[in-house]
Amino acid sequence: MLKNDNILLSFGETIHKYRGIAGLSQESLAEKAGLDRTYISSVERGQRNVSLLNICKLANALQLPPSELLVNVGRSA
Repeated sequence: MLKNDNILLSFGETIHKYRGIAGLSQESLAEKAGLDRTYISSVERGQRNVSLLNICKLANALQLPPSELLVNVGRSA
């Protein structure tokens, strides 16, 4: 059974990974995505249930298709 916390943590880890690959700070990613830095921080910590619109904003800022941010979300370890 999937737990919401695991889903949110997995998504946050994915954002953190791709942000690092892109060489962006949380502040830079937030600016590119039109979001607040504290929002990015809470997403990466798994404390936000991110909307579809914000997933698309994050993907665009990271120059990725939105589906790439969801590849491992919801998969059992």
